[in-house]
Amino acid sequence: MSVFETAEKIKSMEIRGAGRIARAAAEALRDHALSVQAPYHAAFRQEMEKAAAILVATRPTAVSLPNAVHFVMTGLTGVKTTEEARSVVVQRAEQFIQSSQHAVEKIAGFGARHIRDGDTILTHCNSEVALGCIIEAHRSGKEIEVFATEVRPRNQGLITIRTLNDAGIKTNFIVDSAVRSFIHDVDLVIVGADAVTVNGAVVNKIGTSQVAHTAAEARVNVIVAAETYKFAPRTIVGELIQIEERAPGEVLADEIARTLPHVTVRNPAFDVTPAEYIDLIVTEQGAIPPQMAYVIIREYLGWDIGEFHSSAALHNGQDD
Repeated sequence: MSVFETAEKIKSMEIRGAGRIARAAAEALRDHALSVQAPYHAAFRQEMEKAAAILVATRPTAVSLPNAVHFVMTGLTGVKTTEEARSVVVQRAEQFIQSSQHAVEKIAGFGARHIRDGDTILTHCNSEVALGCIIEAHRSGKEIEVFATEVRPRNQGLITIRTLNDAGIKTNFIVDSAVRSFIHDVDLVIVGADAVTVNGAVVNKIGTSQVAHTAAEARVNVIVAAETYKFAPRTIVGELIQIEERAPGEVLADEIARTLPHVTVRNPAFDVTPAEYIDLIVTEQGAIPPQMAYVIIREYLGWDIGEFHSSAALHNGQDD
């Protein structure tokens, strides 16, 4: 698949989920590196940087995307020839894809340990890693039940309940606004993340913050399942993660909207859950309290503060 095709599928949410988006970006860079016909190293690198910028610009909130691109592209530092550069991009892209897949498996194992036999779990949106924890707990023989939200306006909850149903897990499907009505039937909340900031706040699908606030009121623990590449290094220097606002037509059909000239439809795709409403963040490196998010950024992502400014072109103004 070409870079432009991948970018369009990410933008249209045909490819969705932070982990899947990151892997798709790495695959696109790998395939692009193999197809680029550049006579000189400088021309090859320029082509790769253009491709990287196109991919990063597609979804401003999911930091897994720039982190994946950063991992692949930093391999070009110090490389002298086109063929060496091509080889490095392919090798690092495949390394990222494999490590991402292994991360999902590791998080499932770690997260399942925090689920007790007999627990009822609430999950919101369609998170590969959150579902991995739930399914692994079920596979280990624990009797569990799940409440899954509808997730307006794109209805990602339908994907979630199909996955849970196929795994043989008893599941209740509820509208987003019913979370408070059922929270006292729930023992644990498990959600994914599109980004984790340096102070441990979590950016995830719109409605996650309301779920976490409701859980805190009911004294229900909240676990976030997130690969380390979903942590946002640029938040160290005070930059904020831009919350993507999608087309109004996802919420209200255009033909109806045109009859309501005084109505503005707002459609943010994500919200921010403060660290104080999160009990644990489970990563492939283990479970940490949200206040230790800076350790992941410093120890596992390989970003130096000096890189933030030099990488601004790749971010293309995404962070406010």
